[in-house]
Amino acid sequence: MHKDASSTQLAQDQAQHLQKSLGRMDLLLLVVAAVISIEVLGQVSGFGAETFTWTLILAITFMIPYGLIFAETGGAFTEEGGVYVWTRMAFGRIVAAIASLLTWVTQPVWVGGAMAFVAVETWSEYVTPVESGSVWDYLFKLAFIWITVTSAIVSLKHGKWLPSLGAICKVGFLVFFLAVTLIYGFVNGFNGLSFGDFTPSIGGFLGLTPLLLFSFLGFESGNSAAGEMKNPAKDVPISIARTSLLAAGSYLLPVLAILLVVPLDQITGIGGLFGAVEEVFSIFGAGAPVMLAIAAIVFCFVLVSQGGAWMIISDRMQAMAAADGSFFGGYFGRFNPKLGTPMRVNTLSGVVATIFMLVAMQLNGSSAAVFGIVLSISISTFLLSYLIAIPAAVRLRAKFPAVQRPFRVPVSNGVFKILGYVCFSWILLGSWVAVFPGTLEALLGLDYDFEAIWGVSQMEFELFAVGTLVAILALGIVGYLRGGKVRRADPGSSGVAAGEQLKLEEPSQP
Repeated sequence: MHKDASSTQLAQDQAQHLQKSLGRMDLLLLVVAAVISIEVLGQVSGFGAETFTWTLILAITFMIPYGLIFAETGGAFTEEGGVYVWTRMAFGRIVAAIASLLTWVTQPVWVGGAMAFVAVETWSEYVTPVESGSVWDYLFKLAFIWITVTSAIVSLKHGKWLPSLGAICKVGFLVFFLAVTLIYGFVNGFNGLSFGDFTPSIGGFLGLTPLLLFSFLGFESGNSAAGEMKNPAKDVPISIARTSLLAAGSYLLPVLAILLVVPLDQITGIGGLFGAVEEVFSIFGAGAPVMLAIAAIVFCFVLVSQGGAWMIISDRMQAMAAADGSFFGGYFGRFNPKLGTPMRVNTLSGVVATIFMLVAMQLNGSSAAVFGIVLSISISTFLLSYLIAIPAAVRLRAKFPAVQRPFRVPVSNGVFKILGYVCFSWILLGSWVAVFPGTLEALLGLDYDFEAIWGVSQMEFELFAVGTLVAILALGIVGYLRGGKVRRADPGSSGVAAGEQLKLEEPSQP
């Protein structure tokens, strides 16, 4: 397996605690559990039938080149830490520290500020009422957060079963929903959609791009646990190929189903998917409430498993960054010798998720508005990390040509760069729209009622969004400075020269 000689001694020591417990199917289910975000289906469907058109366009023009780039990179560079290691080898430690932090912090923000809200809203509507802002509301969200954290703390051999079962339930949920929708349509008819309804527009393009990019990203995330895979060189490319195809179908078909049964003005970020579920489940007659309750419970479990999968993946990357001297020294870079998990970063993720949940609950506006705002912030941090990760992956091909690649995109380095430029351009656009919504629309002369769309004023949105990014940047700066002790303990592996030792060793690597 590929070995990066430029990592610190602490990082190399922690790698010895990793337990080989992820097979090919485990990896596939872990990535499916993490990446396919069915909770955003309602949000994207709110743009009407053109959602289907733009989803198809993004699947072809973004997901395919993105998948090819990271299938090659993930199969060739198989150290624990994934994107952090790749970025450090390409651009040095400081840049890698930023990329890792942006990727990692997205997950507790998303779990605590959005997924917990979706779960409690769904539970309250279809299982047992939970009053917003009540003690039970807080307890539900806290339980949601810390169950995901616990699944990441236990050994991967046992913790992987939560996302694995969640992935199976997720696919089963979507298949059952589509089957019932088809029956419903034959019995009651569908919404009338004409060919013209699918015509793409500039407004839809700007509104949907960040949402769809967020949904399509993360297939390479399993590499964060590459040191715990049985055969990462072969399993990663296959996993990315299979998961990307499954993801395309998991978005295109349910979006179409939602559009066929739910009136456009009734689709919201939280209620869009279950508005469609509630409508089609009416074919069960008197049994509909029971079926809805079961579906809601399964949906909440899927959300928990998704949060757990991301905690498992992203926390490992950030722990390896800490062990490498890029995040608060060695304290957060320790893996439990018995469990093989980064318990300290796991706990930190739980704390960050809890704080963000408490802050999000203080926002004015409906649950749907809060969901939309936190979703946009999560999108911005996640997309911004890929403005670093994609150029890093492209550069690794040219910088380390002798490293064996079990899967190699059959194109020249020049064409490989073009694939990277295409993906980078999409991400750049999506990042701007996520952080500053409405600005490009104003530039193009399009109507954009900010409060009607977001449920809050533009100032409140930007204060929350930009304030979050500033806080993350401050955390990253302090964390990197505090990691100097670990870096100085390894004078032979400076951040600037990261990867140079590896370059000398490449010809002897398998």
